[in-house]
Amino acid sequence: DVHTHIFPPEICRDRERFFPGEPAFELLYRDPKRSPLTTAEGLLEAMDRDGIDGSVCFGFPWQKPDLLRRCNDYVLEAVRQHPDRLLGFACLNPGLSDAVEEGERCLEAGLKGLGEIAFYADSKGEASLDRLQPLIRLAERFQVPFLLHVNEPVGHLYPGKGRQPFWELYELIKSFPRNRFILAHWGGGLWWYLLMKREVPQVLANTWFDTAASPFLYRPEIYTYALKILGREKILYGSDYPLLGLQRYVKEMDQAGLSEEEKRAVLGENSLRLLGWPER
Repeated sequence: DVHTHIFPPEICRDRERFFPGEPAFELLYRDPKRSPLTTAEGLLEAMDRDGIDGSVCFGFPWQKPDLLRRCNDYVLEAVRQHPDRLLGFACLNPGLSDAVEEGERCLEAGLKGLGEIAFYADSKGEASLDRLQPLIRLAERFQVPFLLHVNEPVGHLYPGKGRQPFWELYELIKSFPRNRFILAHWGGGLWWYLLMKREVPQVLANTWFDTAASPFLYRPEIYTYALKILGREKILYGSDYPLLGLQRYVKEMDQAGLSEEEKRAVLGENSLRLLGWPER
């Protein structure tokens, strides 16, 4: 599972205490029933229940630097205690002045990627891209994946959906051909343009797409089309846990008619090759 969120126990116990000054966190997690939180222990229990070998975990892009650091430290603590089960990414806020320094601190301490990097509001064009570029260069320097929150540019609005023109995202990826990108939430469908004859297949050669929140956003047939256009090796199972668990995804893969070989690729073999983890 390449996409899970964990939080320190004090945030899980009393989320409302952390709403002031954090509009994005309040927007996404105001309703405990619709937006549950979990600790590392809660994630591990769910993994045991669903038979998941390993999960990539990260926190939230807080506005307050001390909260951001606290949650990154919590992820570091979790992966040190469970290195065979959990792999940590550093969750950063591109708008903070010390975002690169915090990312560097986390990668030097043992985290293995940057993500989920997110804007939860409409794109501000080049200003948004300019804030991402130093973080992508950091990922390039440490040779780690960069996991980016991406929404579909059309359709209904929901908390956390920010509109970003695809040409901005495409040009960003094009500017960093050596980076490995993971685009969350099916990359908003960017992979559809792989049907173009020129340039796009080369630009997206080092880009993978995770399935996070797919049962909320797409019909099961998305797997059918993605397999034809992307190929099974570029699709990564991501649950967005605790938002959703494994069974919803497996049910939709079965409804789409995926073969056992295709499910094995999506549910682990691809991420094993990309991350080199967990070892078997």
